[in-house]
Amino acid sequence: MIHFKQIELSDKPQIDACLDGNTFRACDFSFTNMFTWNAKFKTQYDIQHKTLFLKFLETDGKIYYMMPIGPMPVNEAIHMLQADAKASNIPFQMKGITLEMWEMINKKMPNQFKHIHERNNDEYIYLSSKLISLSGKKLQSKRNHINRFKSDNPDWQYFPITSKKELTECAAMLDEWENIKEDKNRSLQYDYIATRLMLEHFDFLQLTGGAIRVNGKIIAFTIGEQLTEDTFVVHVEKAFGEIHGAYTIINQQFIEHEASKFKYINREEDMGLESLRKAKLSYQPDILLEEGLLIPC
Repeated sequence: MIHFKQIELSDKPQIDACLDGNTFRACDFSFTNMFTWNAKFKTQYDIQHKTLFLKFLETDGKIYYMMPIGPMPVNEAIHMLQADAKASNIPFQMKGITLEMWEMINKKMPNQFKHIHERNNDEYIYLSSKLISLSGKKLQSKRNHINRFKSDNPDWQYFPITSKKELTECAAMLDEWENIKEDKNRSLQYDYIATRLMLEHFDFLQLTGGAIRVNGKIIAFTIGEQLTEDTFVVHVEKAFGEIHGAYTIINQQFIEHEASKFKYINREEDMGLESLRKAKLSYQPDILLEEGLLIPC
């Protein structure tokens, strides 16, 4: 029997132990995301037989399970989730199921479930080499934005975030960014909460950060971490949009200096926000990691 409990900061070592060796490139399987987005998703977990079980509350008010991670055979793990759903008197349904996961489940449990694609949850994955070089005709505009930024701001400086003082400066910039942003979408309010938690617990969460300073002031910063052996995930990217090229240069510089050793960069999903979708597509993703809903037939 699974005994789900709310995720807390102190749970990181146990959950990380289950995630060690995970090969799924989905950003859901990051303790940082599980913990910092808890205000929205109320994610709960349990560990049985060295296998991580997760469920969360979606904005539609329904409970969904996630793909179990660990050595337990997938059919046995899903039977345990189905038993939990029955005991909790809720429908059994899973979210964030990639095509790779779906194939694994369907192979072990054929003709028992159907997989429904959810475009808003697809994740954007890029070759790190492409985000660094920005070569080719399709990314010419990105190179132009960076050249314009460097021309407009000759004293610009990129640096890795390594001190409490720099984290405090980033928090101050985040507050200013939050106050002036035009999009008041509720999902972005949770994004603010998540970003504050990442800055507050930066060292404990073992995060990597980078920022750009102009005229002595931080005008952009990014936070990410290793996701799998070959993939780095970017959790946060903030910049003052009125500074031409600020987003483009923090994107390029952060990957060049902090994540170049990884083959892939996961820049997460667009949450169905048209502005985010346009921005993420403009970088020409190498993989659009499709995710979907899994429900019984």
